[in-house]
Amino acid sequence: MRYLPLTADDRAAMLGRIGVRHVDDLFRDMPADARLSGPVEGLPLHMSEMEVERALSAMARKNLTATHVPFFLGCGAYKHHVPASVDHLIQRGEFLTSYTPYQPEIAQGTLQYLFEFQTQVARLTGMDVANASMYDGSTACVEAIFMARRVTRRAKALLSAGLHPHYVSVAKTLTHFTDDEVMTAVPVLTDGAPGDDIAALIAAIDDETSCVVVQNPNLFGHVADLSELAARCHEKGALLIAVVTEAVAFGAVRSPGAMGADIVVGEGQSIGGGLSFGGPYLGLFACNHKHVRQMPGRLCGETVDAEGRRGFVLTLSTREQHIRREKATSNICTNSGLISLAFTIHMSLLGEKGLRDLAALNHARAVQVAERLAAIPGVELLNGPFFNEFTLRLSVEARPAIRRMADAGVLGGVALGRLYPGEASLANGVVVAVTETQTDDDVDNLVAAYEEAVSC
Repeated sequence: MRYLPLTADDRAAMLGRIGVRHVDDLFRDMPADARLSGPVEGLPLHMSEMEVERALSAMARKNLTATHVPFFLGCGAYKHHVPASVDHLIQRGEFLTSYTPYQPEIAQGTLQYLFEFQTQVARLTGMDVANASMYDGSTACVEAIFMARRVTRRAKALLSAGLHPHYVSVAKTLTHFTDDEVMTAVPVLTDGAPGDDIAALIAAIDDETSCVVVQNPNLFGHVADLSELAARCHEKGALLIAVVTEAVAFGAVRSPGAMGADIVVGEGQSIGGGLSFGGPYLGLFACNHKHVRQMPGRLCGETVDAEGRRGFVLTLSTREQHIRREKATSNICTNSGLISLAFTIHMSLLGEKGLRDLAALNHARAVQVAERLAAIPGVELLNGPFFNEFTLRLSVEARPAIRRMADAGVLGGVALGRLYPGEASLANGVVVAVTETQTDDDVDNLVAAYEEAVSC
């Protein structure tokens, strides 16, 4: 039975106080086609518990999952092998039930692993300091834009054409009610490096620019040297925000910090995390020491107690729950604690050599697959250095081709037409991701699926 403590008069009084006539008026900013006008079609109004379980299981069986078919999807979420020890350790009671470490004297374990996590992220990104994590890569990206505004006192952000369109969409959503100006560009597939718009970004930086946001490797898999872009940003007093959606790339690609980035954000899912149909994921956030007081979230630090023993505390927490709202850098109220723990355990098991070896394996495997696919008539590999993702241009429209592959039991990549609907110039583009999890049989099936798809 639902418990509804408010009467109709109570609700009417509340609506009257805030100046609306009906609760639906609170959702007027949501597009009409995104709102339900009634019960979800196809779902019964009531069922027993066993019937619900049976019905939902039948729905779940319609999914084509990464564990059951050859899987070559990426674009921000990656299938990597996660050792069984990671899942075993994060399910220990002291980790699984832990929450925000308000009292350091009883949360030393939580504070310590967050401190270790911060250390790992700072070293991976090449930055001075990292926070205890954000919700995911896209929200971390927007928080970096807001941080750049606080630092530079400017409100114009330039977003690379190679930035994931979902990240762009989140940025536009969260800046909708602010006066931030978000400048974006639509990517163009060329015979050179796909989506490589570094020169265009450099030309667009002016005295009003707060930051330039660039993904590396970008959506198309292309890896770029950000050093010149960083120098140009700094000449104009702007910050360079580097976005990394594939954390394994840290084992092979020069760190953003070493290339001059001021803020590095990213998605940490591919180390310690499963695909999980989209979440929960892990936002990474790191910056230079001089900007640390403008960093959102919280920062765990190492100290000593009255008896000289090593201990851990919350060193910086600039969220509105802890300080006055007008002085808060963010309203994010927690961190992705359990997922950051999984990241930390997996990174500890890998170590530096293990991460470098894993990254090298990913790259070598991707090169092998790219060469085989490029040999197929009707499949063109777009040039440019890449890590473990690359872009293809097909002789046919990509979305129907990818659908035919899926119907045949092969998830052959992400069609750019899905990410950029209505952009005819991108309709034949496909992004393919290759990791250590694909077998030789998987690759053979992928090649056969592309041969069939482009021949139709």
